[in-house]
Order: sequence, then C-alpha cells, then structure tokens
Amino acid sequence: MVPAIFGLAGLTLTYDERAFFRDADPAGYILFGRNVESREQLRALTDELKAIHGRDRLYICIDQEGGRVARMKPPVWPAYPAGEAFDRLYDRAPASAIEAVRANAEALGLDLAEAGITADCYPSLDVRQPGAHDVIGDRAFGAEPMRVAALGRAALAGLAKAGVVGCIKHIPGHGRAMADSHKELPTVDASAEDLETDLAPFRALSDAPVGMTAHVRYTAWDADLPGTLSPFVVSEIIRKRIGFGGLLLTDDLDMEALDGTVPERAERAIAAGCDIALNCWAKMDDMVGIAQRLPAMSDEAAQRLERALASVERGSKELHADLVARRDALLAQTVA
Repeated sequence: MVPAIFGLAGLTLTYDERAFFRDADPAGYILFGRNVESREQLRALTDELKAIHGRDRLYICIDQEGGRVARMKPPVWPAYPAGEAFDRLYDRAPASAIEAVRANAEALGLDLAEAGITADCYPSLDVRQPGAHDVIGDRAFGAEPMRVAALGRAALAGLAKAGVVGCIKHIPGHGRAMADSHKELPTVDASAEDLETDLAPFRALSDAPVGMTAHVRYTAWDADLPGTLSPFVVSEIIRKRIGFGGLLLTDDLDMEALDGTVPERAERAIAAGCDIALNCWAKMDDMVGIAQRLPAMSDEAAQRLERALASVERGSKELHADLVARRDALLAQTVA
C-alpha cells in the first residue's frame, strides 16, 4: 500500500485513474466539489473506489466542515454552520453548545455516510488569535483552548456516531499564522511557552483517530522547516509533547507553503515521520511520482489506519431531521 491519499479529477473515474489506483493501492482518497454532483453520482463514485480495492472499509475523506468549507452543498445537501456559531453559543450556554456541535456533526456525518464517505477532515482545533490571517477565522471553535477542545471532542463524537472518522487539524496549530498556507509559508515567531496555548486542544484530544499537520514554520521549534516536513516537530512536538498516537496525514502537498516538486514534498513528509501524504489535485504525473518515490506504508502506519477505520460506530439510529432540529433549537439561544 502506498502511504498516500489521492484526489480524483472529476465526477467519474477515468480509465487511467482506475488502472493507476488498482496498481498503486493508495491508503485512501479525498473528494472535492469537482467530484460531487448528486447523491446517486457520489455514491456510485465511492462504491467504485471500494470495488477497486475489494473492501468496504476504505479511507475516503472530504473537507466538510460547514460554513465556507463545504464540498457537498445546497440544494442537494443542507448547509451547516461554521465553528464560530458554536463558539457564540458557548458564551451563553456551554453545555448547549457542546450538544449542538455533537448533533450538527452527527447530521453532517449521516450525509457523508449515505454517500459512502468514511472520513471527514474536521474538526479544526486551531485556537483563534487576534490579528491572525482569516484562513482559519470563523472556522475555529474559539480563542480559548479548553473551549476549542470541548467542542472539538463533541464534533468527533457526533461524526463517529454517524459512522464517520473525524480528523483533528492543523497539528500543532494554525491559529497564529499571519499568512494563508495555501499561498505561502506562514512563519510563527511565538515562544515555545506561548505556543503551549496552541498545543492545548490537541493535547486534550491526543486520542483522536486521525490528525492533519500544519504547513507552518514555528521558529521556536525549527527555524528552517514547516511542521509537515520537520522531523523535530513531528517526533518531539506532535508525537511526544502532544502525545498524539493516531494516523498522521499531511495537509495538502499541492499548497504553495512548500517548495520542491509534489513527489519530493511527499517523500520529505514521510521521512519526517508523517504516516500519509495527502495529494489533492489529481494530477496524474504527481500521483505516479509519489507512488514511485514513497516506500510501502509502514506496519505501524497501517495499524493506525486500520484502528481509525474501526473506531467508529456503524450507523446512527437518529433521524437527520431530528438532529438538525435539535441543533437549531440550541443555536437559537444565542439570539434569545
């Protein structure tokens, strides 16, 4: 198995994609808006991916947070609120906010499970910082670490109840970044002591099944390399100081925060200690290059992947409409 997650070009698999995926046997796939049109089309696509590998338990993920980060959109699928909505409710009623997040994530997870999607790149545990770039912004659950952790844990629980694996991101924290890592490499000059604020939610949820790195350079830990490519950040900060023991994905390797070719980035990320290289843009040359450069997935990473997929329940007994109604009633407290 190649320790990579690949994107797809369109609404159906091409002949070349089908042949390549069968031969390369990647760890999983990620879907975007270009892969999503209707309920029937999306389910057929995920069913075909599972048929290629002969297993129903396949890591097929998507970025479906709510707010401005949503690949499955109205009118086919409902809209979901961004993290900031639950942060505002927490100001008035913490227990209600936690339950609202859980119900929201379970409803969202039911949409994904119905489509054959097994994992969501959600929740964000980034602690919002004043003056930082808004690439995180309203996606965050707030500026207080333990609030972020409490709401993040509720989101993971809701997804799991729907049968979907959650992924905490962006380890060890993107909330201070003054630039958008999609476009350039952010450099954070905060002290190691100040960065403890950023680590706190990840430490509280270090038992999460999956995590995603941040393409951010933290000068207190590594003056040269972004976290994704830094052996020190992966080993000493993420694995030891945070204590994260789950499956560690990179953020998208196509992002402009990183230099070198995409296959080179993948090789460096795996060498730094990441379990899986995430390559989103479905460029065949890049995917082939990654498959050629990377070693086979390690036994340890394969075990983490299997544990993640086995960590969730098989189908919620709650009705989607009931979950949404419960969430909305709780969120209404913010304007009561």
